[in-house]
Amino acid sequence: MAPQKDIVKIAIQMPGAYPQLIELDQKKPLSAVIKEVCDGWNLPGPDNYALQYADGIQTYITESNRLDIKNGSILRLTKAPGRCAEDLYKGIQSSDSGVRCDSLKQLAGVSTDVTFAQEFISRDGHSLLVQIVEEANEVPLIMTHTLTAFMELMDHGIVSWENLSSVFIKKIASFVNAKVLDASIQQLSLAILESMVLSSSSLFQLVRQEVTLERLITHLQVTNQQIQTKAMALLMALLQTAGEADRQELFEFLLKKNVRQYIYKNIIHSSGSVGDEMAHYLYVLQSVTLNHLEPRMKTPLDYYNQEQRDKLHSLRQVAFETESENSLSTERRRSLCAKEFKKLGFSNNSNPGQDLIRTPPGLLALDTMTYFASRYPDAYSRFVLENSSREDKHECPFARSSIQLTLILCEILRIGEPPSETGSDYHPIFFSQDSLLDELFCICIQLLNKTWKEMRATQEDFDKERYSSSSGSLVIFSFDAALCLCVPVVNQDATLRGAGCWRKQGQLVPHRGGAESSQVWGGRLQRVPGPASCTLRDQGVCLQNTVTQSGSDHQVCPDHGVKVMQVVREQITRTLSSKPTSLELFKNKVNALNYSEILKLRQTERLHQEETLAPPVLELKERLKPELLELIRQQRLNRLCHGTLFRKVSSRRRQDKLWYCRLSPNHKVLHYGDVDEDTDTPPIETLQEKIPVSDIKALLTGKDCPHMKENKGKQNKEMLDLAFSITYDVEEYNLNFIASSRTDFCLWTDGLSVLLGRDMTSECMRSELEILLSMEIKLRLLDLENVPIPDNPPPVPKPPSNFNFCYDFSQTEQ
Repeated sequence: MAPQKDIVKIAIQMPGAYPQLIELDQKKPLSAVIKEVCDGWNLPGPDNYALQYADGIQTYITESNRLDIKNGSILRLTKAPGRCAEDLYKGIQSSDSGVRCDSLKQLAGVSTDVTFAQEFISRDGHSLLVQIVEEANEVPLIMTHTLTAFMELMDHGIVSWENLSSVFIKKIASFVNAKVLDASIQQLSLAILESMVLSSSSLFQLVRQEVTLERLITHLQVTNQQIQTKAMALLMALLQTAGEADRQELFEFLLKKNVRQYIYKNIIHSSGSVGDEMAHYLYVLQSVTLNHLEPRMKTPLDYYNQEQRDKLHSLRQVAFETESENSLSTERRRSLCAKEFKKLGFSNNSNPGQDLIRTPPGLLALDTMTYFASRYPDAYSRFVLENSSREDKHECPFARSSIQLTLILCEILRIGEPPSETGSDYHPIFFSQDSLLDELFCICIQLLNKTWKEMRATQEDFDKERYSSSSGSLVIFSFDAALCLCVPVVNQDATLRGAGCWRKQGQLVPHRGGAESSQVWGGRLQRVPGPASCTLRDQGVCLQNTVTQSGSDHQVCPDHGVKVMQVVREQITRTLSSKPTSLELFKNKVNALNYSEILKLRQTERLHQEETLAPPVLELKERLKPELLELIRQQRLNRLCHGTLFRKVSSRRRQDKLWYCRLSPNHKVLHYGDVDEDTDTPPIETLQEKIPVSDIKALLTGKDCPHMKENKGKQNKEMLDLAFSITYDVEEYNLNFIASSRTDFCLWTDGLSVLLGRDMTSECMRSELEILLSMEIKLRLLDLENVPIPDNPPPVPKPPSNFNFCYDFSQTEQ
């Protein structure tokens, strides 16, 4: 007799016959099991039959997946996949259009099963579908079923996309380019082209040539959300797969056609809500577009680049009305430039370009400053003149503030970070205009000035940076009289040996300023012993504000915290989190969130998180914890009973496959199964897959999950943080999850831990426990408001000398 663990009790159905209840021996060959079932119904030819699940995804039972059958499963005796594939193959070629339509419709349904797909493709059935598409003689309904079946067959990866003919690809592209065509056909055609682009760079080039980008943009303007989503998916696939030159060309085209305007008007401001898949594509477009700024962000100012020096010099010219510099002497021009660069707020007024060698933000800070100065010259001049004329040490340095603000905006907008495969956090404001970073900077730099005044900030509240190195390599700068800039003439080849004079090829450079030191040489300098003080102050060498560095490494030593910048970051972050849809709305909200409002919000949040640390209160909290933990456990189990919708993320990033999982009301069985996208909360009876809680052996999270180990190359930190799995049946099987949010991850891992009799460990549990404890403590201490709670209980007084004051009730009772 077979061991009990190899026996599964199941029901088998067949139309027109009474179901059979059998004990399936998992060690017995599947062909023998089917023969016994056929004999029970007196059916000849058991080779023509197969078993498949009766409900949910009607997958064929094979030797490879038969171990997934659980007690209580309901199976159905049906045509063998080979016989079914043969019948459908013949039906598709029928001269009767009704038979062809029914066959293709059935084919679209059963092609989701890999066993059937292998049988159908082995008969070259996919080529028959390709032929139908190429000829394009069928009515829209038949063509829709054909494309659906083709897409399902190709999803299994049995046939390479590169095997498709150029005629087929051109025909699919023509469906997309057609102005009048059935919406279902265009939707499926867009999905097929997306898969082609993601599968091969050669197919990318072919699709790029055949698909009219203007037509894709037109698809974004329709009211059909499914077509909008698939068009956006194809557009993002083209952008992400393209090489650098092609990507730049695509971006220039999208910018020329103002595609963001169509997205802003027809998608973000449409009557319907933005779906999860569309939100992901909007996030990808935002991320890929903003990452075009990464090279500027990581490039330091080049002292020899005339364009960059002109832009830096223009900041001074716009801010200050100065007399003609051509008539000034070199010394006078040098002094005037240094004075004006100091008023602009550069930390190194002799060599302002040195403030921009730090990356990030690099040249991006110069770009944002010049954009503000040229686009809003009045506001720029007002900012600079207002602060440069103050004498109370409360002036806000424009240049240093701008550099720090640009860095903050880069971090908030995640410039330089590749888009996540599951991210969907897009900013509607990004699609409202062309230069998001520059326009945000123009608003936020004025906000910074306003916040600076509200905080009565001083220079000590700003981040001062020094550059130092232990290696001793030195950069020596030559003063450029034309633009009043210091440029390096002795770079990494110069070595600081100590104080004293410098030797260059046998010639001495004195350590004091004057006519003797008016010439600057490049090359290696060697120290000649001399006085302890070595300062070259001439128009040739500037050592007072130099940067010491070794190669590309330098060390930044902040002296003070960035108090104002922290507040400004919080103002921007809080405002963007409210998803403003226009710059004007952002400007109004961020300016309303002044420093006093930030303090109120912080105080409110602090009160919510505040803990009273008096020992009596701590002891009370410990007594309350078990009761509140039980409350959280019940909430977690109730959440599992309600269930959650999970998405299947495939290797090609398609996220249109959904499945649902929920716990039975008696907390003994997990039910799960695939569902349609429009399903809200499916009845538990429709979820045919089951896992008894008693069979669950372990809960795995993060990189320990089997599906994370299998996709090592494609995992990222965000996906790792949302992945968890359960193992069951002596750790032979796994059920893998990827939560849609960190909240769902915490709820499910906590709930599963409760079912396994383990402690809940998620950050949500800790947060909720603290909130509940805080609320309970405050309710119990309401009567003690403004009464200080001592750390130690009051001392117990000594007993009295006699107890004569005590009334003896015993005598009265007698």
